[in-house]
Amino acid sequence: MQPGNITASYLARYRRLTDGADAPGGALPVTGAQRRFLLSRQLDPAGRPTLVPLFFRFPAGTIDPVRLRAAAGHLAAVHPALRMRQLVRRGVPLQVPGTPAGHVERVRPRPGERARDALLRTLGDWPADGPPLRFFLAAGDAASRPDDGADDDGSSDGEVLALVLDHAACDEQSLGLITAGLTDAYRDGLGPHDIPADTAADGLAAYRDAVHLQLTAEEKASRPDTLAYWAQRLSGIRSTSTPTTTPAPGAPSGSGTGTALRRLPLGADGGRATAFPVLLDACARAARTLHGPDSVPVLGYPWGGRPPAAAPVLGCFLNTVAHPADEGDLAGRAAAWWDDLDHADTPFDEVVHAARRAGVPWSGRLDGLLTFEDLGRRPALRLGDATGREIHIDGRPVQAPFAVSVSYGSDLLVRMAWDRSAVTDHHAEAAFASLTEALGTRTARPAPAPVSTPAPTP
Repeated sequence: MQPGNITASYLARYRRLTDGADAPGGALPVTGAQRRFLLSRQLDPAGRPTLVPLFFRFPAGTIDPVRLRAAAGHLAAVHPALRMRQLVRRGVPLQVPGTPAGHVERVRPRPGERARDALLRTLGDWPADGPPLRFFLAAGDAASRPDDGADDDGSSDGEVLALVLDHAACDEQSLGLITAGLTDAYRDGLGPHDIPADTAADGLAAYRDAVHLQLTAEEKASRPDTLAYWAQRLSGIRSTSTPTTTPAPGAPSGSGTGTALRRLPLGADGGRATAFPVLLDACARAARTLHGPDSVPVLGYPWGGRPPAAAPVLGCFLNTVAHPADEGDLAGRAAAWWDDLDHADTPFDEVVHAARRAGVPWSGRLDGLLTFEDLGRRPALRLGDATGREIHIDGRPVQAPFAVSVSYGSDLLVRMAWDRSAVTDHHAEAAFASLTEALGTRTARPAPAPVSTPAPTP
C-alpha cells in the first residue's frame, strides 16, 4: 500500500482518536463519499449538507402526519444510516448512532409564495442538527413545472410531499429501500419501538461491516498503479473555472438556476439506447458546447454499490468518477469508460491529488455533473390507499456550472440545470439541444452497463 494515501492516513487518525478514552460511544469511520459530503458541509457558509429530495403529489387529506412520523422513525430504527450523526473530532470525520426519530413538517407558504417556492426555501434552510431523513408537506398548487404535461397537471388539488435525505446517508440503492420500507411501515402502523433489540443490533453490525469493507476497497484502490492510471487518464484535460461563453445580444442571464426538461421515447430494444456510455458521450458534447470546442472539461458522475461481501444495507456507498470530456467517437469513449470502471473505487480526492502530483493543472472542480437513476429499482411510494405521483420541482442550486439528471423508466426523462451566474440561458439551451439530439438519434453499441449503476446527487 502506498504510504500516506488519503484513506490509509484517515484510518490511522481515526484509530488514534477512537482508541482514546474520550472517543464517542459507538463511533464508526466514514466512507470516502461521506468524507467529501462532510467537508462540503463544513465549507458551506451556512453549514448546509448536500440533499437528495424526491417530490410526490398525493390527493388532499390522504397523508396522516402522525402515522408518517412514526413510519419514518421505524425506518431509522431499522437502518442505522438514518440515525447516524456526522461529526468532526480533532479534525477527524466520524459518525455516531443516535436515537431513531421521524421528522414531518408542514410547510406553509408566505404571502404571495407558491408551494414549490416554500418547499425550496425550506430545503435551503435545512438545519444541520436533526435526522438525515425528513419529510415536508405542503398544500398543492402548481408546485412543479409540467414535464411536457406528463408528470403534473398544474391543478391546485392535492398535497406535495417532499422526501428529503442528507446525501451522506443515501445513494441510489438506498432510495428503493426507503420507498419500499416506508410503504410497509405506514401500512402496518409501525414506529421506532417496533424493532426487537437483537434485530437493531444485527442491523448496526451489518452497517458497520459494510462501512469497513467499503474503506478496505477504497484503500486497495489507492495503490500506486491505480493512481498512475488516473494521472494519465486526466493528463489532457483543459478545463475552465467557468464556461468560456459570452452572452449573445439579448440573451438572458443572471442569478439563480436555469432548467430545461425533455422526455425521449425508448428504442425498440428498451435499454440499449440508454446505455450509460451514450449518456456520457451526449453529456460530453454538451460540456464542450458550453466550455468551448478546444476545451477538455471534466465531468463527474456518481458510481457505486455495496462491496461484494457486504449486506444490502442502506447508506452512502458510492464514488464520484472523473471523466475527461475530450473529442472522440462513442466507441472510444465506451472503451475508456469500461477501463475507468476497473479503477472506479479510487476515492475522488485521491484522484485529484494524483493528477496534481503529475502536473495536471486541475483544482478538482468539476465542469459538469451527470446522474442516472433506473426507476425500475425504486418501488412506488404508497401511503395508505394512495400512491404518490412523482413530480419535479426545479430551481435548487447546482454544484457545477451545469448538471444533467437522467431517469430511466417507461421513457427517458432528461433534465438539465445550470448556474445562471456562470452560464447564459442562451448557451445552456444550445447545450441541452445538443445533448437531447445525441440521445434521440444514437443507439448504444457497447454491452449494457454493469449491475453497479450510478447513484443520484442533487
